[in-house]
Amino acid sequence: MDFVGKNTRSKKIGRIFLIGFMIIVAIGQLFPLIWLFDFSLAKSGDLFASDLLIIPDPPQWVNYVTAFVDGKVLKYLFNSIIVNVITVVATVMISLLVAFACTRMKWKLSKMTMGILLLGMMIPIHATLLPNFILYSKMNLTDSIFALLIPYIAFALPQGIFIMSSFLEGIPKALEEAAVMDGCGIYRIIFQIIFPMMKPAMITISIMTFLNSWNEFTMAMTYLESDKYRTLPFSVLNFAGQYASNYAVQFAVMVLTALPALVVFILLNEQITKGITVGAVKG
Repeated sequence: MDFVGKNTRSKKIGRIFLIGFMIIVAIGQLFPLIWLFDFSLAKSGDLFASDLLIIPDPPQWVNYVTAFVDGKVLKYLFNSIIVNVITVVATVMISLLVAFACTRMKWKLSKMTMGILLLGMMIPIHATLLPNFILYSKMNLTDSIFALLIPYIAFALPQGIFIMSSFLEGIPKALEEAAVMDGCGIYRIIFQIIFPMMKPAMITISIMTFLNSWNEFTMAMTYLESDKYRTLPFSVLNFAGQYASNYAVQFAVMVLTALPALVVFILLNEQITKGITVGAVKG
């Protein structure tokens, strides 16, 4: 009994230390965001104060008004939404169709095709920056929405196909065989039988694709010359000149830029974890 009691106490102590360690890690991860928001409400000169955090008195909400107006946040936000919605929808649909073709349909080069597509996960997106720019220049695609959509979708597909394939392998083929016996065609099988069962995978792919493309700046900066299709990260760039010394306003625009992705991640974090976990178990 004494051994059992000591073992239980050891587990409780270990759990307390683990929780304490995780709290410290969480504080370390969240502190930069707290610091950024804190000084975005301060006066520009308060940044050089000796205190690590300050209490703005009064809070300078005008910094957000300036950031919103001069940073063209609304225009860039609309462009980001359009680009990301098209990227997410295209990635999910193409990943589903390709994964179904490579895992369910029988043809000679299916495994080799899948392997070649998954190799894309090893290629950094910015490694294709110069070749894409040369290609887009010859095809007159620079400064167009396609200059962003093509690489965003192309580099999101390998990961999407991998996750979709893992889920598909966990779905019994008997369901599709029964549907064929009932006279269903291939598209009806995909969109009426397989599609509803792939909801966790589609949510996971949608969130991961959204977060990756939402924060991408280098390609957008290289390919886009005008404000017509520029995305939200360009709001920060607009303050490089006139507001270069106004750090509080720059922090405000950074908060506005990061806020949508942060909200999406917080609200759907459980779906991301669940989708990846289920996909790993089924794969």
